Amino acid sequence: MKDKEIKEEVLKEEVNKEVNEEIKNEKEKVKEEKEEKEEAHEHEHKHGEHTCCGKHGHKHEEEIGKLKAEIEEWKNEYLRKQADFQNFTKRKEKEVDELKKFASEKIITQFLGSLDNFERAIEASTESKDFDSLLQGVEMIVRNLKDIMSGEGVEEISTEGAFNPEYHHAVGVEASEDKKEDEIVKVLQKGYMMKGKVIRPAMVTVCKK
Repeated sequence: MKDKEIKEEVLKEEVNKEVNEEIKNEKEKVKEEKEEKEEAHEHEHKHGEHTCCGKHGHKHEEEIGKLKAEIEEWKNEYLRKQADFQNFTKRKEKEVDELKKFASEKIITQFLGSLDNFERAIEASTESKDFDSLLQGVEMIVRNLKDIMSGEGVEEISTEGAFNPEYHHAVGVEASEDKKEDEIVKVLQKGYMMKGKVIRPAMVTVCKK
């Protein structure tokens, strides 16, 4: 083989070697880039930051926006309900105040008729000096008052028989041949119950032998 041919052969081998080396390096570079992309892709999935072509990112943003909108709607609904409840409470408080203020209006209105009768009876007896007419007028008024009280569930407490501290208030004791021990002798003030509740016990004296 001639020197020229030898040189060409050596040159050819060196060129092939360089080309192969370049191809190898390019392959390794491509491989490294691919591995880096795969690592970045895995990291984004792991931390919720994956944005493949923007699809995952847009989806996450839409979900977050939807949740924010729902929270805002719940918040506004809660505030509305709270305001409605406060208004309702204020209305009820006002109604209760009105009821307390005018709770006795009905009964007072009923007693006004008896007051009118009392005034007319006094006026008539002053002019006529007729005691019997005055007495009849007073008895009529008393009956009217009792009817009003009965209509409101008020009844007189019985004072017949033995003393009962639940219904009677003893203010004294006295001996009595007609009464047994602890029986009521006298009624100094009548007692009344309203719908089963004692509103004023009867004031009495009790027999003690």
